[in-house]
Amino acid sequence: MNYYDKNAQEFFDGTVDADMSSHHEKFIKYIPENGHILDAGCGSGRDTLMFKSLGFEVTSIDGSVEMCRLASEYAKTEVLHMQFQEIEFESIFDGIWASASLLHVPSDEIEMVLTRLKDSMKDSGVLYASFKYGDFEGMRNGRFFNDLTEKTAIELFKKADFKVIDTWITSDSRKGRENEKWVNILVRK
Repeated sequence: MNYYDKNAQEFFDGTVDADMSSHHEKFIKYIPENGHILDAGCGSGRDTLMFKSLGFEVTSIDGSVEMCRLASEYAKTEVLHMQFQEIEFESIFDGIWASASLLHVPSDEIEMVLTRLKDSMKDSGVLYASFKYGDFEGMRNGRFFNDLTEKTAIELFKKADFKVIDTWITSDSRKGRENEKWVNILVRK
């Protein structure tokens, strides 16, 4: 997470205004009114703020101290400094939002992380995640990435005993990065 501590303001500025509304709509239709959402790897706090504005209870975590600070200020809420591998919540979330965050977990740790996330969800809770599209795993521009395709995402989440609701491919919503593709997946516990 050193990259995000060193580049927190630049990352915040580049992502805080990204339009994720179509992804939010697909996700929140499965969350009960006033439900509890975990924003896992909340980054700028953009999605935390949006979910809170719709009346959801939101717990936010991020692995970068600086991103936690910026997101806390922006979303006006506490953001817990925590790595995915440290998650120990039990059956409390109606939904988990992991936008462009699980992609930083190495393939040899991702199943354990998904199990921790699943354990933190209520029965029939839903999880949204997005990954850069492809089959690359390793360091890129100072950060670790674990890219997936629709096929590998479905296989991974099924192996972790999730039921796949939907997958879809999108372009990056940030200006100047429209040519970058993402695989999105929505699953149920």
